[in-house]
Amino acid sequence: MNRTDRSIFAQWWWTVDRTLIAAAVMLLVGGLVLSFAASPAVAERIGASDSFYFVKRHAVFFALALPTMFAVSLMTPRDIRRASLLVFLASLLLLVLVPVFGQEVKGARRWINVLGFSVQPSEFVKPAFIVVTAWLFASRERRPDMPATLAALALFATVVGLLVAQPDIGQTLLTSAAWGAVFFVAGMSLWWILGFGGLGVAGVWAAYTFVPHVHARINRFLDKQGGGHKGPMTADGYQAQQAHDSFLNGGWFGRGPGEGTVKRLLPDSHTDYVFAVVGEEFGLIACGLLAGIFAWIVFRGLSHAAREEDAFIRYAIVGLVVLIGVQSGINMAVNLQLMPAKGMTLPFISYGGSSLLAVAFEMGALMALTRRRPQATRFAPPIHIERHEEAASTAA
Repeated sequence: MNRTDRSIFAQWWWTVDRTLIAAAVMLLVGGLVLSFAASPAVAERIGASDSFYFVKRHAVFFALALPTMFAVSLMTPRDIRRASLLVFLASLLLLVLVPVFGQEVKGARRWINVLGFSVQPSEFVKPAFIVVTAWLFASRERRPDMPATLAALALFATVVGLLVAQPDIGQTLLTSAAWGAVFFVAGMSLWWILGFGGLGVAGVWAAYTFVPHVHARINRFLDKQGGGHKGPMTADGYQAQQAHDSFLNGGWFGRGPGEGTVKRLLPDSHTDYVFAVVGEEFGLIACGLLAGIFAWIVFRGLSHAAREEDAFIRYAIVGLVVLIGVQSGINMAVNLQLMPAKGMTLPFISYGGSSLLAVAFEMGALMALTRRRPQATRFAPPIHIERHEEAASTAA
């Protein structure tokens, strides 16, 4: 390819942020490789006929996620806005149906069967909702008479209400954080900040008071932090403790591929606790490199947003990188026992078709919005205008 090539792929290659491509591909390939390390033990424990059952399914999702990310990254900002609106409406409909027709797992209904596939709508609604919200806040600047803020608040209340109904407190907090970041860069006043801060505190208190599994997780975490061991060991507490110990066992350089034991003890070692498998088998240095890739995505996204003049693109970039950064940060913090268990996957790395395809759409949208676009060219004034100005100056 050269810069004179006008094909779609060539134009994409010379305008896209290739460091973001490298980061995304490294994470996607890393997730596929780590599925060989983490998932066979889980397949054997649940009695699957093929120990590589999850590996093969992850490979299928990988084969779908890579072209999805590439196809979305080819879109224009207007196409991203339209595609996000369609994804948002479809995901919102599925979120409405989940409490009624969804599959109950561990006391929560978060998955629904669509054409023979188990889909988690909350994974897809997050990036689409953020892009739609960014468009609403940007429209407020172009058309002050448009009730964009009111519409954004109504959509936020609807999405949060549907997530709480599942219940899915982790996704509720993540979506709220990304939406709040978009609202903040769009010019949130101090009173809005104080108001939403108070609502956030009240929401956490309500979840702790009225949602039994949230109450148990927080109590177990606080007991552990205080050195106590009150009550029987819960499943979440057991997994968090084993994940924490795996980093101590792995040390700086790990015990070696396939030599870890945590994957044989944790039911969710291929999903929520895959970071613990990385720590035990590949060491803390590998964990630091993995965290550094996520940090680079956030840094590059915010750098592009700081230089962007288009309000919609700027808001959408901020919201998308906050989604990726906060979700990866929460997952790693839970594995390190710095936070109560949330049941949240590590983007690109954890097993899960909905999670992998949703984050591929999210990353593709980020690449599309951060692509270099031609700026408006300032042409010199016509010759007759210049001569007229010179004559006027001479007469004066």
